[in-house]
Amino acid sequence: MFTVQVLSVVEECGAVENDSCNDKKKALPLKIIAIVSILITSMIGVSLPLITRSIPALSPERSLFVIVKCFAAGIILGTGFMHVLPDSFDMLSSSCLKENPWHKFPFTGFVAMLSALVTLIVDSMATSIYSKKNKNGVLPESQGDQEMAVVNHADHSHGHHHYGSKLDVEGSQLLRYRVIAMVLELGIIVHSVVIGLSLGASNNTCSIKGLIAALCFHQMFEGMGLGGCILQADYKLLKKAVMAFFFSVTTPFGIALGMALSTTYKENSPRALITVGLLNASSAGLLVYMALVDLLAADFMGPKLQGSIKLQIKSYIAVLLGAGGMSIMAKWA
Repeated sequence: MFTVQVLSVVEECGAVENDSCNDKKKALPLKIIAIVSILITSMIGVSLPLITRSIPALSPERSLFVIVKCFAAGIILGTGFMHVLPDSFDMLSSSCLKENPWHKFPFTGFVAMLSALVTLIVDSMATSIYSKKNKNGVLPESQGDQEMAVVNHADHSHGHHHYGSKLDVEGSQLLRYRVIAMVLELGIIVHSVVIGLSLGASNNTCSIKGLIAALCFHQMFEGMGLGGCILQADYKLLKKAVMAFFFSVTTPFGIALGMALSTTYKENSPRALITVGLLNASSAGLLVYMALVDLLAADFMGPKLQGSIKLQIKSYIAVLLGAGGMSIMAKWA
């Protein structure tokens, strides 16, 4: 996604980029700015859901949290369909690649389909394995704090009902949240490294400037989606911090790696096009599956949204805004 290869793959193999834009010295400070700004916005995005739990309006039990999560899921869905998948199609249909087999078979669609199916298998198998290991149910790793919060809440409202619903979530639902958080983190990390690698290897100042703004926007809201999943998984503070850290540093790491490999990494070389194209296709399948099945379908078919048509409509609007925002950005990035 957001890869700059698209600018070159449409040209003849080995073509030189526009001289007015291709400037290594001017590109270097832009890449450093990209590393810092993307790191900061990624940290803000993934941390927001984790640090706002103390704010009643943004707790996972409230409607606003569901709406924000749906918006972030729309961002992830738009990323898969409007950025990652088209980039993969462009790369694997490049004139730099041999006619046979790359122009004879739609590898992008095939790999994306396989990726979605493999994600389903991992999702299902991981849930089964976790279930067998935790026959008595999965309790939050921050159980002590949870129980104190429930007791305190009982002083102000219907404590028994709240505690009962909490225990329901602590069973199979909590287990699902943990599997979803882990699989989504894996998929996001893969495509984040690919994004960074492409940006770091490019010296095209014309494309880098727009990509920095686009990536900051994307990383913040994608981070919010992941942060919401991590929050619902109810991990200990250390695990939350580790998952947030890996999300935040993967794109800056990819940029640094691309800068280091810029002398040997050629955007329109057959090897680079095939590798990045296939990685993008697999990322697209995973992201689309996670957005539709584990995030949107799970919420919209769940009891909270099924119990309120008004909340469903608000959530649909949030999804459309998220996916629409990413679709509009495809014009520039």
